[in-house]
Amino acid sequence: MRVARFRHQGSIGTGIVVGEEVAETPGEVLDVLAGGADVTGPRHPLAEVELLAPIARPPKFLAIGLNYADHMAESGQRAPEFPVFFNKQSTCVIGPGEGIHRPRVSEMLDYEGELGVVIGRRCRHVPADRASEVVAGYTVVDDVTVRDWQFKAPTWTLGKSFDTHGPTGPWIVTPDELTDPHSLQIRTWVNDDLRQDASTKEMIFDCAAQIETLSTAFTLEPGDLIATGTPAGVGIVRQPPVWLSPGDSVRVAIDGIGSLENPVIAEPDDSTHIEAPGSDISR
Repeated sequence: MRVARFRHQGSIGTGIVVGEEVAETPGEVLDVLAGGADVTGPRHPLAEVELLAPIARPPKFLAIGLNYADHMAESGQRAPEFPVFFNKQSTCVIGPGEGIHRPRVSEMLDYEGELGVVIGRRCRHVPADRASEVVAGYTVVDDVTVRDWQFKAPTWTLGKSFDTHGPTGPWIVTPDELTDPHSLQIRTWVNDDLRQDASTKEMIFDCAAQIETLSTAFTLEPGDLIATGTPAGVGIVRQPPVWLSPGDSVRVAIDGIGSLENPVIAEPDDSTHIEAPGSDISR
């Protein structure tokens, strides 16, 4: 099952993707993932809807660095003995087709195509051999990074969390349709140039190990999103480095899930704002 959020004629809905159509279904995405779906609702051609980020504001947006051997080699680093996790602030999330801002404060804008894991059950101290029980599904993530800001602090959070730097989508694929998340080809293109081409089997710490480690430290909740690491081919390691610029387009495709594409645009002049007291600042 492929569960999507979408906008159609000004209204936001939840649906099940069936072929080249999306069938409306009651409830929010997490409700559908938890309880199944009714696909008897109205159907719309995918070409006529705007797909949105499947989880508009994840409770937690967690990510792992240095998790592919080939990425370690190109970075000149040794594989970590313990997983290197960091946070992306959930306000960075955008959906397919939305613009990735090249920020005013840096030109060192980079892409990282990744497999995303969506948590479906509240859980703690989950052993690796039971990790599949808490997975609601999988999606595509672009862990967009501002490299100079990433390395300003050892936590990496600032450089990973600029607004618009968490594209996700195009939908969530449930585990019954994607039985093995560790046998998927993941590819990233910038414009028509293939930059990343690897298999998720190359992860140093697989999805189950990541869930085990994270849930040992804190409770995972429905809707939490884990970006599971990027393979070789990022822009910073090229000689000279190749950064994303306005006018570029980044497309990340993962077998069995789909394709996520976003244009790169200059950060708008009107992005400075302070909401008035009492304003509704929710998306």
